[in-house]
Amino acid sequence: MTIIEQKYEGEYRYVNSRLITNSEEIAFYNGNVREKQTIHKTFRKLVEHLHNFILFRFSMGFIDTIIAKYLATVVGYLVVSRPFLNLSDPRHQNSTHAELLEDYYQSGRMLLRMSQALGRIVLAGREMTRLAGFTARITELMQVLKDLNSGKYQRTMVSQEKDADKMQALPLIPGSGEIINTDNLIKFDHVPLVTPNGDVLIQDLNFEVRSGANVLICGPNGCGKSSLFRVLGELWPLFGGRLTKPVRGKLFYVPQRPYMTLGTLRDQVIYPDTLEDQRKKGISDQVLKEYLDNVQLGQILEREGGWDSVQDWMDVLSGGEKQRMAMARLFYHKPQFAILDECTSAVSVDVEGYIYSHCRKVGITLFTVSHRKSLWKHHDFYLHMDGRGNYEFKKITEDTVEFGS
Repeated sequence: MTIIEQKYEGEYRYVNSRLITNSEEIAFYNGNVREKQTIHKTFRKLVEHLHNFILFRFSMGFIDTIIAKYLATVVGYLVVSRPFLNLSDPRHQNSTHAELLEDYYQSGRMLLRMSQALGRIVLAGREMTRLAGFTARITELMQVLKDLNSGKYQRTMVSQEKDADKMQALPLIPGSGEIINTDNLIKFDHVPLVTPNGDVLIQDLNFEVRSGANVLICGPNGCGKSSLFRVLGELWPLFGGRLTKPVRGKLFYVPQRPYMTLGTLRDQVIYPDTLEDQRKKGISDQVLKEYLDNVQLGQILEREGGWDSVQDWMDVLSGGEKQRMAMARLFYHKPQFAILDECTSAVSVDVEGYIYSHCRKVGITLFTVSHRKSLWKHHDFYLHMDGRGNYEFKKITEDTVEFGS
């Protein structure tokens, strides 16, 4: 039971660690309800096991204290006394009362010592069970360290954005801006791009995008690209101006490192929806298969054993497969606008081009962050930020100078 307890505790810590590591991606996906269900399910498993374990320990303690220590001694003395109480036994006819009492006492003491020895064996067995549980966990850790030392594990290093240079502070109040929910339109009207710490990235941002007009966002690290998306996703407060956008359910975010939830293969496509949500929408598994085919990922269904296969998808899928899975997730939700944050960097150019063409075909308007020149042809406008508080929003024409790699 100790092994199971350690296993459930490890699962609970793992789920919480995943939540902390991928908190921003989960917030963009609006997956708080789904993650809450996962954490509660894991926590309930741990609590139920602890209840059973406590009951088991109480029962064993009762047996050790009452039965093994006292009741066994009383029964033992009673059993030993029977031959001595039968004075007609030939073995006792030539013995005095003092000799009978001495034999009875010695037999009783021997029985008591045997009872104590058995009790210690039981306690030692319990301690060995706990030790076996800890030993199993340490063995797993040692195996992982050996695999790591031999190069079987590859750790992905995530480069963090450098802090932008602080600009002149403005008297801005968090939440003082106005958000207007309107379909098929994203408009920044005198919106300052400000971090929650008060760093002003762009003092006055103004541009308007309607459905059908894809926008390519470019600029150096720390210029405010991710900050723009956080404001759009309502993860950061609005410090002023007016932001017109669809409701959160009609605005979808696809990060460079897509989040793979704990669950089945089907859950990876429909996240943050559940199977019940999928059925309510009237979407069959055959339609989900078409979404995978659209991103050239249909073979994974047979390779992993079907829709109900449960794996650690963060490790099972390669970088390119995870990015394509995130795009299949995008096609499932069919939002009005999608924010693509370097989400096809591990995908080949031909597959990437097909995905972008399919997005336009199904009516998904894209805000794309990418440094690939091959993507300019799939966009109608570009928003360039220079990292010094300046920006440029223009229509892409034949004369536009494309930059990137």
